[in-house]
Formats: sequence, C-alpha cells, structure tokens
Amino acid sequence: MSPVQVLKKAYLSTLGCKVNQFETAAFKSQLERRGVIVTSHLEEADFIIINTCTVTAKAGSESRREVRKALRLNDQARVVVTGCHAQLEYDELTRLPDIDPARLMVAGNDTKDSLVDKLLAGEPQLGPLQLGEFGQHQEIASLQVDKFEGRTRAYLRVQDGCESFCSYCIVPYARGRSRSLPIAEAERQVSMYQQAGHREIVVTGIHVGRYGLDLSEDCNIAGLLDRLCYGFPSIRFRLSSIEPLEITDTLLKLMAEAGNLMPHFHIPLQSGDNEVLKRMNRRYTRKQFREVVDKCRDAVPDAAIGFDIMVGFPGETKAMFENSRNLIETTDCTYLHVFPFSKRPGTRAADFDKQIDSAVKQQRVAILRRLGRKKSRAFYRRFINSRREVLLETEKLSGGNLKGFTDNYIPVTVPRPEKLPSKPVSVKLIEVMDKSVLARIV
Repeated sequence: MSPVQVLKKAYLSTLGCKVNQFETAAFKSQLERRGVIVTSHLEEADFIIINTCTVTAKAGSESRREVRKALRLNDQARVVVTGCHAQLEYDELTRLPDIDPARLMVAGNDTKDSLVDKLLAGEPQLGPLQLGEFGQHQEIASLQVDKFEGRTRAYLRVQDGCESFCSYCIVPYARGRSRSLPIAEAERQVSMYQQAGHREIVVTGIHVGRYGLDLSEDCNIAGLLDRLCYGFPSIRFRLSSIEPLEITDTLLKLMAEAGNLMPHFHIPLQSGDNEVLKRMNRRYTRKQFREVVDKCRDAVPDAAIGFDIMVGFPGETKAMFENSRNLIETTDCTYLHVFPFSKRPGTRAADFDKQIDSAVKQQRVAILRRLGRKKSRAFYRRFINSRREVLLETEKLSGGNLKGFTDNYIPVTVPRPEKLPSKPVSVKLIEVMDKSVLARIV
C-alpha cells in the first residue's frame, strides 16, 4: 500500500481595506487549487499568512499583535507577513521578541502574486522589499478569486496604488503608483463570481477613480462599470470609495439609469475647512464638495451618501472643526466614518506643528459620531413602510435573524426565512432600531 498523503493546512488573517480582503481571498483560492486546506484554527496550520494594514498607528499595532499571536499559538508553522505594514515597517516585525527567523517571512506588496507559489516551494525569502521597485511595476498584480466562501457579496479589485500623496497618508509609499486591471480580466473575474453564485460585487481599489489612466485601452471607472453592469445584468454592482472630483456626470447618469449599479456613494471629505483641506493636499474646497453631494442627490434621490471625515489634523482649531461639523450638518449625507488623525512617520503631516492633544481628538470624534448616527437614523426613517431590494447575508444575528443591505445601503434585520434566497429579495422596512432597520420579506 502506498502511504497516505497528509494534506497541508493554512490559516489566513486579514486586516484593513477591501483590497486586502480581495487579495487574501486570492491566496485562499490559490492554496485550495494546490490541495491545501484553509482552516479557521490557527493552532493546526502548517502555513500562516497575515495580510497587514498600516493606514493608522492602531492598524500597525494590531498587525504586529496578530503576528505575535500566530508565533505564540503555533510554534511549528511558517508565518508569512505581507501587506502595507510588512512593506513599510518590516524592520519592526523582525525585532519582535522571541522570533525564529527561519519561521518568519516578510513579503512586500509587489510580491503578492507569487507569494503562494514561493511559500509552497519552501523558499526562505519571498522577494525584495525595496520600495524603489514600485516605480518599475507598470501592471497590477495578477490575482484571481474563485469565490468568497459563505458570502453573497464579493469584492473585485480593479485598481491598486495611489499618487495623490495627501499629507497625512502613508498608503502611496506602501502601494506604489496607480495600476489598473484590464477590462477583459475584470470581466473574467466577474464571470467567475457569477458561476460561484455571488449576486453582488463591490468594485474597489486604493484610488478607484484613477482606474484606466495607465491602460492602453480608452476606459475610466464609469466606462468599466458600464461594461460590467450591461454585460452582467443579473449581478448587482456597488462602487467603493471615490474621490469627490472624480464623480462625473457620466457616472451619475449610469447610476441613475442602470438598474444594477447600486445607488450608493462613499466620498472622502476628510475636512470641511478650506485651510485644513489645503494643508492635507486635498484638491477641492468645501464649496466644491457640497456641490458634488448636491449633484449626487439630484441625480439619484434615494442614494446613500457616506463621508470619511478626519478630526484632529495638526493645527485644526475649534473653529476649523466647527466648519467640518457644520458642513456635515447642512449636507444630505447618510452616514459617517470618523477617524482621529494618526501620525504616520514618513508623511509630511507627521512633522507639522501644532499636533492636537489625544483627548481633544477623541472629543471631536465623539461629537461627529453622534452626528453620524443622527444622520443615519433620519435617512432610515425616510424609507419606513417602503419596499427595497435586499441581498441577505448568511451570517445569523441574535434570535436567528439575518442581516443584509438594501440597494441604497440601509442595514436591515430580517427574520430568517425557511430557505435563504440566493438572489435579492423585496422587503418592507418596518421600524428603525439601534443600528439597523427591522424589515420583512414581501
């Protein structure tokens, strides 16, 4: 008798953005194609891949904590650390206490397409970490995802990198120049998702509004979405964060007319004060931002319109903060993502004078988060007793309920049906609860 082959197991951990989540899903697909079992139990893994984030100091700390946990709970596995924290702060990783260099491998963002192959081949070093290599990378890393296991919604990364160099942001140094996925490859990935049963796809990138500018084919993000929406009419598409001045009339027209491009905008505001915006190297004014939001609301009346907002930027006075609060209060936004400024070494803002005290930042965060909840609940109330299309997620909530999002991004709680529908269903919104809306299938 031939000996029984013992299958290897891998454990995957992801921190940070939707792009990271897509990349980790690609690692999972590659591993499973090679016969490796992806396990949820860290202790039994032969390989551990940690896809890190460093957008804030907290994210970097969480990334290091995840690495320490992996090394502590599993003393046999080879541990691969990749992502933005690995790219920029790998020296901190190598200085973690009680590390066996033979077990820890660090892979820069530019090696992610070959990471799994090199790991399974047993290479001790996964590739160069020099940032200068990014300037030589003209094409986006080729990664494909078979499916997002157990989820009805999937992520499609169509762009990587950023060249905006906002004064507070470390991401351009970690991700390099903007690179786009060719249209044919985007369509191929959507087709794979469709075959896997996914019914909603979030189109994402690091700076998605720059999509297509580096390609030989004449295309931008609105053109890509047009191809996808009309090429795959049974799939719902949702656009991730997009810069305010990159929301074009063409994009608005498509969202208003295409039944499967969800009415949802996520727009980074960052500050509602012109002086702060200038020092952030943001290329719009509060007046321009308000005009963009008004255009979105006029074109797509039912749309969710969310903002990213940063507080405590160096030199932000009380009056400057009030300018941000006032702009949010007087615009038709539906939710907020509020962040305190995080000092990232290597960015210009890290060296700015008049750094804001942590307690002041937290006070301002709390004020805007309360305002965000007020805005969200007002938006939810607009749709009580109306019907909306919802794609239910498989995750159970308390009491056996399911969660999902309407087409215009209202979180709903729905009593679990006898059989989970594989496509969007019509629901009636009944009652605003703490963080969602109670609904029933109709």
